[in-house]
Amino acid sequence: MKNEMTLAFDSRSENEGFARVAVAAFVTQLNPTLEEVADIRTAVSEAVTNAVIHGYPDEEEVHTVVVRAVLLEDTVELWVTDEGVGIEDVKQAMEPLYTSRPELERSGMGFMFMEAFMDKVEVQSSPGVGTTVYMRKKIHRGAAGQEA
Repeated sequence: MKNEMTLAFDSRSENEGFARVAVAAFVTQLNPTLEEVADIRTAVSEAVTNAVIHGYPDEEEVHTVVVRAVLLEDTVELWVTDEGVGIEDVKQAMEPLYTSRPELERSGMGFMFMEAFMDKVEVQSSPGVGTTVYMRKKIHRGAAGQEA
């Protein structure tokens, strides 16, 4: 089975909840555990928040964030993309407690949470072009609804 969805929404912080709930609802087709749904919701929330806060730092301007989800058998793949300022040093940005916006009292834990809750996280970014965060998670209950 393969199924896909794509969401495009304004880079407003209030849309983070929409993205989180939409992806969680979409993933329920794989019959995940409540813990797996919570993990995916948290990872999507962090990725979208990063796109809004760090990708588009000028809060007066509204741009677009795109979330793409693909279900493949027992796996969900997610891409969260912005066309914002990009990340100069991805390795540094992924270090725990690093934040490019300390004036906003950001914790710098977003990538760490994504890595903790998903099986794979990759970040592709170019300054001035934007960022794509790719995440993958295997759903252990699978479509048959069996506990692993």
